[in-house]
Amino acid sequence: MTDRPLTLMAVHAHPDDEATGTGGILARYAAEGIRTVLVTCTDGGCGDGPGGVKPGEPGHDPAAVASMRRQELEASCDVLKISDLEMLDYADSGMAGWPSNDAPGSFWQTPVEQGAARLAELMRHYRPDVVVTYDENGFYGHPDHIQANRITMAALEMTALTPKVYWTTMPRSLMRRFWETMREFQGDMPEPDPAETAAMAEIGLPDDEVTTWVDTTPFSGQKFDALAAHASQGENIFFLKMGKEKFGEWMGMETFVRVKDATGAPLPENDLFAGLR
Repeated sequence: MTDRPLTLMAVHAHPDDEATGTGGILARYAAEGIRTVLVTCTDGGCGDGPGGVKPGEPGHDPAAVASMRRQELEASCDVLKISDLEMLDYADSGMAGWPSNDAPGSFWQTPVEQGAARLAELMRHYRPDVVVTYDENGFYGHPDHIQANRITMAALEMTALTPKVYWTTMPRSLMRRFWETMREFQGDMPEPDPAETAAMAEIGLPDDEVTTWVDTTPFSGQKFDALAAHASQGENIFFLKMGKEKFGEWMGMETFVRVKDATGAPLPENDLFAGLR
């Protein structure tokens, strides 16, 4: 044991990702006195501009969008009481198949070793006890999420650190209920085609493969407010349409798969820091 505080590092792709999948744990562990470090890999420049203007449309200025999203990210961090924000500031690569995937300087085009070296430097500085990022498919195939996974796992290999490592996931039973709820809140949603339905069915994990279930219900209000801080992207954040009460019912449990561990803490577990305190 040392005087160094226990530390959680979350590695995310874009501004607002920190709130969607890990807002609850960031708020909960901050409240428990744990140091919370957020690493955001891209500038978010492929997000919506003022008035909802989309990338590639007239009036969309990626630099202006990135500046706006930086301010929103800082506001979200204030809500979640995040101790330290680090931005790698790679250019947002956009969704899979967008021309921005191939843009020089985009996160997707950055050599993994280069991004990993920068992240490894941060890991050596903060010495996290727990690291959280996406799975190898970036949860749903987003290029920047996949790249965040790649540089995180490579960075860990570059250091002598042995934190517990988790990938965000969702139990498939909850995924099915989630899509039903989405249709309930957005009654005009078209029926998905069979290929889309099959792809959605592969998101997440079977319930018995989810290793870690963390109840963050008391912090769901903070999580909602952190998402709401990303006001420029509100059109894309379905969860805000639920309202705070319904959001708390749906988003109070955050789930993970543990992929590295030196503590021997038994599974399943309900605390990312099980075996560390």
